Amino acid sequence: MINKGQKINDRYQVVKMIGEGGMANVYLAYDTILDRYVAVKVLRGDLATDEKFIRRFQREAIAASSLSHPNIVEIYDVGEDNGKYFIVMEYVNGKTLKSLVKKRGALTLHEVVDIMLQLTSAIACAHNSYIIHRDIKPQNILILDDGRVKITDFGIAMALNQKELTQTNSVMGSVHYLPPEQANGSGSTIKSDIYSLGILMYELLTGKVPFRGENAVEIAIKQMKEQIPSVCQINPDIPQSIENIILKACAKNPKNRYDSVSEMYQDLEVALKEENSNVRRIVYKYPEHELEETKVMPKVNEIKEKLKDQNSEDSMSDGNDKTINKILIILVSIFIGLVALGCLAIIIYPKLTEKPEITIPDVSGLTVVEAEKQLEKLGFVVSNDVEEKHNSDIEEGKVIGTKPQVGRSVKKGTTVTLIVSLGSRGITLEDYVGKNYYEVKATLEAVGINVIIEEKEVEDKTNVKADIIIEQSIEPGTELTEGDTIILYIPDIVTEYPDFVTEGWSVKEIEAFCDEYDINLNINYQETEEYPDGTVLAQSFPAGRRVVPNTTLTITVATPPVQEPIEEEPTE
Repeated sequence: MINKGQKINDRYQVVKMIGEGGMANVYLAYDTILDRYVAVKVLRGDLATDEKFIRRFQREAIAASSLSHPNIVEIYDVGEDNGKYFIVMEYVNGKTLKSLVKKRGALTLHEVVDIMLQLTSAIACAHNSYIIHRDIKPQNILILDDGRVKITDFGIAMALNQKELTQTNSVMGSVHYLPPEQANGSGSTIKSDIYSLGILMYELLTGKVPFRGENAVEIAIKQMKEQIPSVCQINPDIPQSIENIILKACAKNPKNRYDSVSEMYQDLEVALKEENSNVRRIVYKYPEHELEETKVMPKVNEIKEKLKDQNSEDSMSDGNDKTINKILIILVSIFIGLVALGCLAIIIYPKLTEKPEITIPDVSGLTVVEAEKQLEKLGFVVSNDVEEKHNSDIEEGKVIGTKPQVGRSVKKGTTVTLIVSLGSRGITLEDYVGKNYYEVKATLEAVGINVIIEEKEVEDKTNVKADIIIEQSIEPGTELTEGDTIILYIPDIVTEYPDFVTEGWSVKEIEAFCDEYDINLNINYQETEEYPDGTVLAQSFPAGRRVVPNTTLTITVATPPVQEPIEEEPTE
């Protein structure tokens, strides 16, 4: 344990502990040289005494430090201080994806796609640098308040991959995302990371991991043997295009997975587009358990060969031995017969009990009664509950669509929910002159009104602000419906940031400027003897940049160094 105020490597001053685990403790620290806050991860336990692991950890962490991507936590430094091995990283003030899922459960579809696009972009960057993470899980991914995600633990994950972990919490935390090839002891490839990304995407969409068990071994066996459950069955609102990405990423046979993370990224980009709304469930090109299937016959043949050799030797013995041989042959034949019957049962029984698949028809434009009759005639069960939505193309009371979506192939007897039109959304216009156009635009667009913002010249620019509406194209009191368009006019004035540094602005003058234009001001003070106290040394927005309200401007201001008291020598 490292105490508050203690310095690591005579540079990183510990502020507080921000994380604790079986392999390392994480501290928020202040970098006294570069004047910034950092996260310092200090190895603990048996890892810090394993020389081979330490060398590997340092090598892999240094390799990971070469990665530069907005969604990868940057590694600044790796070192050792009095037997404590540490890694210094970018400090990210966020929470883990695991804690977010525990708090909220399943995330929204658009949130998941956004998060996965960021993650696949980051992992693709790592793979392009020949770096495999090997331990992708929500505990290793941080999410900020603005929705950005950051992947961490590249160096540690790569080094740990070569070391057997005996800590139960470490194994259980990772095994839920463990690719089958790693579970059975084979090496890791870029496709191992792809599998873990697929499991993570499943968890974000459903709020739970796909494979559960009482111990790590049980979960690992499920990773190797069981097909991942259908997210569409758990939540019918999830389109097949999204489930297909998970199925392709989480294939047991690596041949059926994406060849690269970039391919997964490309599918995520277009998954929610209209043209992909009616895609079919993917079918794997290669058998999912082909490696396992090829091992069945050699084992049976091996047993037969051993028994054959034994029978050859026994043939030279007396008649009693021959009788034993016959019994053994009969037993082996029965065993092989049972195995064959079992295989046939596995193949044939599901076919006999399987319900036929039928395609959901397009019932849009029909009345609820007409749609119910058509669906029930085909073998669907229609839910008593309906979902209502505004729609400008289909009149009120008629069917817009269904859940699951039209064109989906589902089992006979599947429950279908009708989506019924509430008609076009509408709004009565107010007098928006003098109001902030950002707020008005958001309000109108929320009900489907198209808003165009145009700048208009004004004679007197002293009493107007750039974001305030001065005129609107349609009179107040007019009723608009979804799809209609309105033009909001704002003054054609552009306020730009002045050069506070070279023009010699004071702090008070800058504060007044920020108050006038609704800018948040952040002041950093820098001790220096080169400039007078209060001199503005730097500004975060350069001169000439357009002023945008509600943004934060940071300025650096000179302040004199703190003088240490001089001790007077005692007089004799």
